[in-house]
Amino acid sequence: MNKQTLNKIAKAHKLDPSKFDKVGLIRNIQRREGNFDCFAKAYDGYCDQSACLWRDDCLPLAAAGDAG
Repeated sequence: MNKQTLNKIAKAHKLDPSKFDKVGLIRNIQRREGNFDCFAKAYDGYCDQSACLWRDDCLPLAAAGDAG
């Protein structure tokens, strides 16, 4: 997802995008939506959330171990 779209979603959830890195911002959005903050935590490459908005960005970050 591009940064502009991510920032728009964050602002809709009353989050300041400048206060977070990408992973932190998405996890905060997930929590605000009432979901698990699982972004980039599928370290074994498995995720059963096939309809997740963040999936395309999530799995490569998790596999690379770049999620802090």
